Amino acid sequence: MAQLTCDSLTLGYESRIVSSQVSFSVEAGDYVCIVGENGSGKSTLIKAILNLKPPMAGKVTLGDGLTRGDLGYLPQQTAAQRDFPASVREIVLSGCLNRIGHRPFFGQNQRRLAQENMRRLQVDDLARRSFAELSGGQQHRVLLARALCATDRLLVLDEPASGLDPQITEEMYRLIKELNQSGLTIIMVSHDIRAAVRDASHILHLGRTPLFWGSAREYAESDIGRIYLSREAVGV
Repeated sequence: MAQLTCDSLTLGYESRIVSSQVSFSVEAGDYVCIVGENGSGKSTLIKAILNLKPPMAGKVTLGDGLTRGDLGYLPQQTAAQRDFPASVREIVLSGCLNRIGHRPFFGQNQRRLAQENMRRLQVDDLARRSFAELSGGQQHRVLLARALCATDRLLVLDEPASGLDPQITEEMYRLIKELNQSGLTIIMVSHDIRAAVRDASHILHLGRTPLFWGSAREYAESDIGRIYLSREAVGV
């Protein structure tokens, strides 16, 4: 059974349609990269999946026992978030909010989970540090650890390497690939098409209507894939 199905979505904002006829499904263990030009609806699609902004038409359905509370989410980072005055432990632990129900405090299980994910992302030695004092790469690791506290099934990432230098970007892609190989389903917005083809199992290329949906190998061999891969190769 599919964990996520998007059926004939129309995406847009302020009555302006940016993409329509968006249909695809995601199975457990898939690694889906969403690519396309700026303004093609990539982040809007992510918000529809998370029920943060409903699509203008069509339907998003979760399956395989998933609920919205089971999804981990790493949004694009803003300047305000980079200066957030909290410790690393507090940031990561906040990812457990959906797990505590109506209780007013985190329990031992949530604290243990936060510690495990800090260790998994190699930021446990930074637990008492202020988030605002960290480097960009360290902050991205902390936020990824936070997202993992919310889920062990499906992780949604919106430009997780944005603003990072090439070396740290590759480290972030490696971490995400390892998470996928451990059994976590990944849905990720990316501008890095070569990395998407290298790492992902499936590619969704958005345009006014979807330009491609299928395996990463099929995308690399498609006309649209060849065009965009060649543009990236020459820095266009």
